[in-house]
Amino acid sequence: MHEGKDPVRGEAETAVLVGVGLASETTAAVDRSLEELAELARTAGARVVGQFRQRRTRIAGATYIGKGKVEELGRFLAERDGRLVVFDNDLTPAQGRNLEKALRTKVIDRSELILHIFAIHARTEAAKLQVELAQLEYTLPRLRRLWDHLSRLGGGIGTRGPGETQLEVDRRRVRERIDHLKRSLKRLETSRDEQRKGRRGRPTAALVGYTNAGKSTLLNRVTGASVKVEDELFSTLDTTSRAVEIGRDCRLVLSDTVGFIRKLPHGLVASFRATLAEVREADLLVHVVDASNEDADGQIRTVHEVLEELSAHQKPTILVLNKLDKVRDPLVVSHLTNRYGPAIAVSAR
Repeated sequence: MHEGKDPVRGEAETAVLVGVGLASETTAAVDRSLEELAELARTAGARVVGQFRQRRTRIAGATYIGKGKVEELGRFLAERDGRLVVFDNDLTPAQGRNLEKALRTKVIDRSELILHIFAIHARTEAAKLQVELAQLEYTLPRLRRLWDHLSRLGGGIGTRGPGETQLEVDRRRVRERIDHLKRSLKRLETSRDEQRKGRRGRPTAALVGYTNAGKSTLLNRVTGASVKVEDELFSTLDTTSRAVEIGRDCRLVLSDTVGFIRKLPHGLVASFRATLAEVREADLLVHVVDASNEDADGQIRTVHEVLEELSAHQKPTILVLNKLDKVRDPLVVSHLTNRYGPAIAVSAR
């Protein structure tokens, strides 16, 4: 995995995380989201040296967090030599500029971090095109700030991909590139539609679930495939399909797809339309859940929300409670089945 490096020292970037909880959010929910942000930061190659939380009744328009918290964060960065601040909430372009000016260091949000991880893990041409489209659409309203910190820092987390080698690019050229990518992805989608037509007559199923729930491992166990499995977020960005015997003279095409996560960057699902078409077109969904995760409920809800965005939420679904060997509370399985219906409990390894 490519690491986020300090461009001057060549070391892993030291990151400070910031989470803000509004009145509608519980402290536990804010803490869980911040823990997940820390895992995302580590996946991107950063070294987390601190975490800040703040409860607010409303967002501070200029800097998202209050003036006092900005000053406290600035002192901490100076003491710990922090090189990167990652907000668990989406920042407006103006908020990002104001925070970077006040803190005198690079500031990114959760969406930018996720897009960076996607860029790291993109292997195929299709994945690279889809990631670049999502990055450019995110970058377009932030060009001014991006060029500022690129010229100052020279690289690292949040600067991989579009912009890194195009410091002179302007909005017109970015829009032209976006249009080109959309046309390329449309052709890709048409090609994949043709491939699916060739599989007509065979039942199809798609593995869906939260990132790192064990979908690829399950695919390998069921089909004998050798899809790369990593214990990290978003290790799978491309669709892998394999045929599996499910009865006499009957074969099922089973597809592994990109995992979901809460607070997905706006537009990322749309950018990955070609890849996620396997979910929309499948006859059956196999929803894989990490039953050992303390927030399995929340992860299931997140998957349901993304499936609804894909108009795939009403498809027949089999619930698979995975990582049973890591479940400490024996009541977890009964709780999840009581809430979400019958499930198959497994330990796919």
